[in-house]
Amino acid sequence: MNRILISMLFVLLLQGWGWSQEKNHIFKLGKTEFLLDGKPFRIISGEMHPARIPVEYWRHRIQMAKAMGCNTIAAYVFWNYHESEPGVFDFQTENHNIAQFIRIVREEGMWLMLRPGPYVCAEWDFGGLPSYLLSIPDIKVRCMDQRYTEAVERYVKALALQVKDLQVTKGGPIVMVQVENEYGSYGNDRTYMKWLEELWKKNGIDVPFYTADGATPFMLEAGSLPDAAIGLDPAANESDFAEATKANPNVPSFCSELYPGWLTHWGEKWQRPDTVNLIKDVKWLMDNKKSFNFYVIHGGTNFGYWAGANAFNPTQYQPNVTSYDYDAPINEMGQATPKYNALRNLLAKYRLSKQKLPAIPAPMPVIEIPEITFTSSASVWDNLPSAIGSAQPKPMEMFGQKAGFILYRTNLIGHKKGKLRITELHDYATVFLDGKYIGKLDRTKAENTIDLPESANANPQLDILVEGMGRINFAEYMIDRKGITDRVSLNGMTLMDWRVFTLPFDETYLDILKFKAESTSRPGIFFKGEFQLTITGDTYLDVSQWEKGIVWVNGHNLGRYWKIGPQKQLFCPAPWLKKGKNEIVIFDMHQLNPKTIKGVKTME
Repeated sequence: MNRILISMLFVLLLQGWGWSQEKNHIFKLGKTEFLLDGKPFRIISGEMHPARIPVEYWRHRIQMAKAMGCNTIAAYVFWNYHESEPGVFDFQTENHNIAQFIRIVREEGMWLMLRPGPYVCAEWDFGGLPSYLLSIPDIKVRCMDQRYTEAVERYVKALALQVKDLQVTKGGPIVMVQVENEYGSYGNDRTYMKWLEELWKKNGIDVPFYTADGATPFMLEAGSLPDAAIGLDPAANESDFAEATKANPNVPSFCSELYPGWLTHWGEKWQRPDTVNLIKDVKWLMDNKKSFNFYVIHGGTNFGYWAGANAFNPTQYQPNVTSYDYDAPINEMGQATPKYNALRNLLAKYRLSKQKLPAIPAPMPVIEIPEITFTSSASVWDNLPSAIGSAQPKPMEMFGQKAGFILYRTNLIGHKKGKLRITELHDYATVFLDGKYIGKLDRTKAENTIDLPESANANPQLDILVEGMGRINFAEYMIDRKGITDRVSLNGMTLMDWRVFTLPFDETYLDILKFKAESTSRPGIFFKGEFQLTITGDTYLDVSQWEKGIVWVNGHNLGRYWKIGPQKQLFCPAPWLKKGKNEIVIFDMHQLNPKTIKGVKTME
């Protein structure tokens, strides 16, 4: 008897700590609906991406989704976020720990749809594919190119080890796994799609699969699989679902992406879709007993260099802003918006009277920070690494660089002045002749020529500092290397004999920067300052007075800013701040002197 009592008390104690004995479940595809343990189950899902959310906020954001009325979380896994170079994986540190995110979903009593790619889109750099693939000159992606499939096999094997024991069949929350993403918008390699599904099965994934495509015949034919549920991006009417039924009448279909907001590119106005149509769509889905997923319920932030880009013709380039607020129901700071409350009120009406929604979690503390003073600076020109010789410019991927900036230098022989042309500049360059700033070239404006003035030197030195912005993440122009990806000419003469300096502007580079009190006269400067805090909280750093660059706080890369907007404030989460002294570093491509910066409570 004593042993039984002790065992019962131990179980109760573990449950008090948030532990519980998990039950295995069976999730299946019926002909028209999903079945959980043999009973019809409707998915009401909210999507969020662990890589875009500080790990300290994962539980809060999941609880917010549950309080709005969701029973499921959908989560992309970004391959390039977890495999930095071939065979080097990180599934443990900070918000790389995808298994921990899934366990929190289970602890909060929710289910999970896993969206592991390998391609995901998501307005994320290269759609989640690792940049090291681009070091292969003729690589083909999302098909049976052996160089690509070998890398995919390595990724799938590594990720499956992290998640296979978290499937519902083993007491976890994962009910379905998506195969690829919107493949019918890109290609038609049916062998590739079937191979990928079998690869997941081979590595221990035994829950049902689904695909996600637009509700059009050609996309569904190219992107779906015979035994996988059909996700529709988006769908909120009878005709959309009818297309899925035509494509495959033997599996259920659902709205795998319902858009409560939308993405924003640099130079645009903030995208803020009307809530009226959203409520109408959700009501139709609920009335017709359809499963659906809000893409996204909470967007988070494209910290660092992870924001992607779009392009729908060879000369177009639309880089995404740093914020992934997306005008989502839960905003970038994790706060409930009017859109959130409207959706919560609507979804509550469809619950049984005794099934009340959980209370909305309290918002995180928010602070202001007074204007920060910058006391030292470091010129990129005084902090160059060793040069790499190159007959002609090559993109940064060919030098093993993943992101950041890259400098190309040569001396002019023959032509010394005239029209300089950079063929296939990716993406933004500042041009210098004998150390003097000449001007900038911007891919978003299709700028590729600039006039070089006459120099007094016999063989003038030409410097081209290039910022690689987001890699294209959707459609046919995804092969998007960074830097100068073709050649440079002056008055039609191809310029040769270059020295190349890789400038990833990562943690290692920042640690060895040599800051000085005196100023410099050449653009391309890091500015450093300190500020004191007595309390910490979330804040937005207002960079509206600055031109174009990157911000780091206590070593954390907050992402890009650009005066063309619309984003003028960068989200700085409280866990990256500390009581007492904090350090801020800003690299600006244009400014010679620091401007003001302060912490504010809201984003414009």
